[in-house]
Amino acid sequence: MSTSRSFDLPRGAAKVRSACFAVSVCLLLAACAAPSPRNPVRPPATQSVQPVPVERDLPLALIAAELALQKSDLAEAATRYATAAELSIDPAIAEQATRLALAVKQWPLAHRSLARWQALAPTAQGVVQARAWIALAEGDLERAHAELATLTAGASIAGWRPVAQVLIGSEDKAVAARLLARLATAERLGATESNWIAMSQLALRLGDKVLAEKLSATAVARFRSGDVYAWSAQLALDRGDKAHARTQYGEALRRDPSSLRLRSGYAALLGDSGDPAGAARALAGGKQTDVTFGARAAYAARAEDKSLLASLYREIQADDGARSGKRLLLLGQLAELLEKPADALGWYREVPETDERWFDAGVRIVVLTDQQGDAVGSRQHLGELRATVGADANEAADLYLLEAELLTRKKSHAEAFAVYARGLEQLPGDPRLLYARAMLAIELDKLVDAERDLRQMIAEDPDNADALNALGYTLADRTGRLEEALALVQRALVLKPDEASIIDSLGWVQFRLGRFDEALRHLRRAYAKVPDAEIGAHLGEVLWVTGERDEARRIWERARKEAPDNKALLDTLQRLSP
Repeated sequence: MSTSRSFDLPRGAAKVRSACFAVSVCLLLAACAAPSPRNPVRPPATQSVQPVPVERDLPLALIAAELALQKSDLAEAATRYATAAELSIDPAIAEQATRLALAVKQWPLAHRSLARWQALAPTAQGVVQARAWIALAEGDLERAHAELATLTAGASIAGWRPVAQVLIGSEDKAVAARLLARLATAERLGATESNWIAMSQLALRLGDKVLAEKLSATAVARFRSGDVYAWSAQLALDRGDKAHARTQYGEALRRDPSSLRLRSGYAALLGDSGDPAGAARALAGGKQTDVTFGARAAYAARAEDKSLLASLYREIQADDGARSGKRLLLLGQLAELLEKPADALGWYREVPETDERWFDAGVRIVVLTDQQGDAVGSRQHLGELRATVGADANEAADLYLLEAELLTRKKSHAEAFAVYARGLEQLPGDPRLLYARAMLAIELDKLVDAERDLRQMIAEDPDNADALNALGYTLADRTGRLEEALALVQRALVLKPDEASIIDSLGWVQFRLGRFDEALRHLRRAYAKVPDAEIGAHLGEVLWVTGERDEARRIWERARKEAPDNKALLDTLQRLSP
């Protein structure tokens, strides 16, 4: 049994369970071998059986320690293991006793267990690590430094890992960072770039960004590998320097162009920096998979770059890889984005029914068929999907929502209401169906129906922030029940404090209450988070009413460019005639 493992808190008691199992087996065998009471075997008169004192009974001590562990009483387990360690010559038991004592920060007990472990396995790496851990906890920094320096001898990552465990476990991260600065010298880190990267990462975790940057810069100068440039890029992102991060990622990819990890990181950076087309191009190099194809498609779609989408579409078609359901679905989606509905339908129909993406493909077939004017074919395929889905509540609800949405787009509101009713007969209380029907009712000024559905949702789930917000906003916008509306929206905001739509609702309620300053504060915050047309319509109206009409016009103009058909915006502009 090796005792050279590093110290890693906390660890399970697999060894002890094995020991306890062995004890149990011994007891069982002893019971099976016991003589029949009808024919007792007595020991010779010259012999006597001496019972083991309870305090010297190793199996009993191990069983007690195991029971304490099972109850998650680590303090009791540490004490019991310390007793067992003194009775045993197995260093693993002393190691476990030390680990547990350190985990519960019982330093005298840790000293006692460590002494036993050290006596049984004096050269174990974990012994050195435990000495450093105790020294650091007791404030003896010089002794802690000396022990940790011993671990780093040889400049291998195996020695630095236990160092990192000790420093991360310190309650005083600033002290731990100072120790790391003393330890992480060029001599100790050696010519292994992973050491430099790992210790730079550790410095960042300990809050010492200066040390992290210093170690990273030295690693870049010494090794100039893809990994060190990639870590340098991550540090640049951490300090908000996206331009330098892009440069460093570029250098990383030049040195390791086949690394999917580096390409994915670079693409994510470009995407977050507002260059989704660049992100798509960054993923184009190297071996392609369904994952990279999908990510490229997502970035190209976000960029609204038809040339990129068309190039990717041709590339996937020409790729000789297996056309899985995932790939067929992606080809259909790309064909849709390229306004090739017939091609899209063809790809979707190729997705096998046994594939997990068959349902998604089927939904798109329904939508595209309906868009091409074939309402009969659309309903027929919808029926086939419904028959196949059967009792799957989630997918059944999806199909009712889809059918109602298609009808709503055609202004067939009565039929859409009937679809929701059928869905709720099959799936009583389904929150998505209730919410969708409530939204349609609000659009048609059927406030009694809307309130009924939203209140049912709230009754079944008092923490449904979306229902609380929708009801509160509706009461504020369409009725005079403003205090009730305010209470509902405030409840929703407690549940989702950063949700822009709820902050917008709160601002609108405050406006309806005549509290213009409060309204502006909340609406500006909502618009800063999500500058969409509806929030812009609300913010613009409050600004207009309070005399800030130039700013109101600017916000409305921006909203009109981004969403010219937004109903809330159009209603606002028509009412106010700015």
